[in-house]
Amino acid sequence: MKKTIKNILRLLLILSALVGVYLLFMTFTDYKPEEVIILEKTIDQSKTIATELSVTTFNIGYASLDESTDFFMDGGTESRAKSELQVHLNLEGISNIMDDISSDIYLLQEVDLKAKRSYKINQVDYLLEKHSTYEGIFATNYKVPFVPVPLYKPHGQVHSGLLTLSEFKTTSNTRYQFPGEEAWPRQLALLDRCFIESRYQYGDKELVIVNLHMSAYDSGGFMRQGQSKYLSDYLQKEYDQGNYIIVGGDFNQEIPGTNADDFNTVDKPSWLQPMREPFDNYTWHCDPNVPTNRALDQAYVEGTSYICNIDGFLVSDNITVEEVIVHDLKFKNSDHNPVTIKCTLKNP
Repeated sequence: MKKTIKNILRLLLILSALVGVYLLFMTFTDYKPEEVIILEKTIDQSKTIATELSVTTFNIGYASLDESTDFFMDGGTESRAKSELQVHLNLEGISNIMDDISSDIYLLQEVDLKAKRSYKINQVDYLLEKHSTYEGIFATNYKVPFVPVPLYKPHGQVHSGLLTLSEFKTTSNTRYQFPGEEAWPRQLALLDRCFIESRYQYGDKELVIVNLHMSAYDSGGFMRQGQSKYLSDYLQKEYDQGNYIIVGGDFNQEIPGTNADDFNTVDKPSWLQPMREPFDNYTWHCDPNVPTNRALDQAYVEGTSYICNIDGFLVSDNITVEEVIVHDLKFKNSDHNPVTIKCTLKNP
């Protein structure tokens, strides 16, 4: 009996030591970006910004969260793509969707550069090659050497981020770090939320395009509220300079003017928080009749899976939005549907 107890204690000490070493390693290797980072673009476009343009936002779910999948953080069991082949098929599908939509600018989220969860396929290079006439701007928002959960099939190494593709010439591209993070050690394995700012010359003013991905799992949505306030302050400064601003992305909050109760028969889950920030001088754009996101507690079942609108656009009032389209793809290649706006910039 004493020998058994000693063996158990020895095992617990070894496990504690391993956990300690892991936490120490993760703490020293934790990605800590500066608040503002200048980004490089892949090519230099010659086309100047047009008065009329189309912009599409699309969270591609690292080409792994297609209609057949669930996800452990949302109550499911899976942590990785079903297979390397499935990642390739989803990437091909996503690229074909982009070709069909044919937007001037794409704002993409959850694009893996190298990650165990998506079989280390470089999705950034794939999309840049498929859309080689576009300027490409990538910003890291998830860089972790090893995500240890779920224990039975760890998420593993992840390097992922945001990708903006543009057919127009940008004058500068910058990564802005959102404020706030989860408590240690939980924050070591989570995303570093940010947005990409891309600037275009338009007369004597500028068009500013923002590609963002806000927090998802913070309890009560308080971190998201802080990020929204940070964004609001940033946007007000741009508006006061007379610039034109389009913000698109995954807000991870219910887009104003939409209501998930229209799609579902159950109460809104705690993770679906309302967007509370007022954003004066800006208007929201998303088709309330078509969902942009599905819950990942199970594989997608139309009429059963929880659906809502958390992707869309926030546009300054010196831009006229002519059309808003949520492309109803039934979540075939991602847990999100893309959203497109067609708009006209008023005379500078």
